[in-house]
Amino acid sequence: MTSLQDILKLDFAYLETFTTRTNTNWGALFCNENQPTYYDANHAHIHDTCENPQLVIEEVKNFYESRNIIPRFYIYNLEAQQSLIDQLKRNHFGFEELVNPVQRWNQKVMKKEKLEGTSIELVTKENYSEALHIECTIKEFGGKAVREKALKVEFNHPSFIHFLLRHNGIACATACIFVSDNQARMESVATLEEYRGRGLIGELIHYIQAMVAERSLENLWVFPINEKIEKVYQKYGFNTVAKLKVGHAFLGGKSIKEIHA
Repeated sequence: MTSLQDILKLDFAYLETFTTRTNTNWGALFCNENQPTYYDANHAHIHDTCENPQLVIEEVKNFYESRNIIPRFYIYNLEAQQSLIDQLKRNHFGFEELVNPVQRWNQKVMKKEKLEGTSIELVTKENYSEALHIECTIKEFGGKAVREKALKVEFNHPSFIHFLLRHNGIACATACIFVSDNQARMESVATLEEYRGRGLIGELIHYIQAMVAERSLENLWVFPINEKIEKVYQKYGFNTVAKLKVGHAFLGGKSIKEIHA
C-alpha cells in the first residue's frame, strides 16, 4: 500500500469519520456544517485534471457559501492543475503549496526501558476531560473550537482508539490510532508544552507500535504536518514512503502554513 490512490483511500476513510463526502464529476465535496472552521471537514478535493475550472469554482463557492462556510480546495496532482490554480487566483483565492510527508512504520518493535513515572491508559469516560484538555491546547489541531467537537465524534466512533499518558500521575500527553481495512493511522499526538522534551511521545509511540504488532495490523501510518515532525517520527522507525504536493486554495481565513507556524 504505497500508491497515491491507496494513500488517498485511507485518508478518505479517516475523513469520513467526521465529515460527509459528496462525489462529483470532477472530485469530491467534504462538508460538516457543525464544524464550519475545521478545514479538513470542509473542502473540495480535486485529483484529476480539472476540465472546466471556472464552472467548478462557481459550484464550490455556491455549495459552501450557501452554508456560511469559507470555500476552499485541496488540490492534488499539481503538475496537471495549473489552469485551475490560475483561475482560482483570478477569483481572488489565496493559494499555498504544501509538501505532506507520508510515513510507514518499519514493523520493528524496539526494546526499551519504560520511563520512570509514566503510565499509559485508554481514554474512557472517566479520563475523557483530561485528554480533551491536552488536545485543546494544541493550536495545530485548531484549538478548543475545533478539537472539542472533533474528539467527541472520534471517541464515539469504533474505528478510533485513544490513549492517555500520565507522568507522575498527571495527564500530559495523548495519541490515537484510526483503523481501517487492517491499516492503522496514528493521529492526535500531543503533549502539554511544559512536559515536552522528556521523551514522553516516544513512550506513547512505542506503546502503540506494540499494540499494532500484537493485533497483526498490516501497516501503521503517520502523516506529519512538516519536515521537523517527520524527522521526529524517523527516530521511532517510521520511513518516509512519499511526499505529496498539495495545493490549498482558500477564499478567507488563515493559510495552513500560518496555523502550523
